[in-house]
Amino acid sequence: MSDSQPFDPAAIGARSAPKTVRWTSRDCMLYALGVGAGTADLQFTTDNTKGVEQRMVPTMPVTLGVDFSVLKQAGRFDWAKLLHADQRVEILGDIPVEGEAQAVTEITEMWDKDKAALIVAQTTGTDADGRVLWRSSAGLFIRGVGGWGGARGPAESAGKSTEAPTDDSRITTLTYETHPDQALIYRLSGDRNPLHSDPAFAARAGLDHPILHGLCTFGFAGRAALAVAGKDATLRSMSARFAGPVWPGDTLTVDLWHRDDTTVGFRMRGRDDKEVLTGGLASVG
Repeated sequence: MSDSQPFDPAAIGARSAPKTVRWTSRDCMLYALGVGAGTADLQFTTDNTKGVEQRMVPTMPVTLGVDFSVLKQAGRFDWAKLLHADQRVEILGDIPVEGEAQAVTEITEMWDKDKAALIVAQTTGTDADGRVLWRSSAGLFIRGVGGWGGARGPAESAGKSTEAPTDDSRITTLTYETHPDQALIYRLSGDRNPLHSDPAFAARAGLDHPILHGLCTFGFAGRAALAVAGKDATLRSMSARFAGPVWPGDTLTVDLWHRDDTTVGFRMRGRDDKEVLTGGLASVG
């Protein structure tokens, strides 16, 4: 392919063509299993349990209707040099377990990191009446396409608002065991990147074997936020930065704390106690 070149900031506002996205009760159950839900989470993993109404795991919209082909409107680049840096999802309407929406992905931000660029691609899902159901924003770090003379953007380090409290008694820690085949389950929700399934492809990336999807760990963190928020809690929004890789079979340790009545902060640790998600914030209701 052609060499990468500095991106064109005029691409801010570029949008993908609208596409119809549909999901079923089965899709919701499959996503729930992909992010580690099981027999203790029958509201997410079954559709016919007596006295239990099925629900969608609220982080599932990150899998719906995303169209990163819109990035091509910014310029040429090597897809192998793209890293998922951070993720945010907002739940803005009642999303049924079976439904249909129109999804559009838009470039909303572009930041010049000299030898790289940070682009935010936001996907918005609307129902047949035009009501916005969700917004899912992915921060994408792409090497080799910076240097157009633009602003560097917000500081990358976590601000005071996302730091864990110094009083350990305020922190709740939850632990999840991922399965060796976790990535193979999660990829059935739409992300077929061979980095998460093909040992040969992972080796080309310098990895000993395929890693778990960052958005899969994001889903585990969403379940943890709901767990500390309470039985009847709902997720209004959630965001986090991806700080390190997770391998299927690793143990995930999530530290969570209440910032106030409606906001939960969190971080996630993986292999060798290294942080894999940082700056986590979940708005709950």
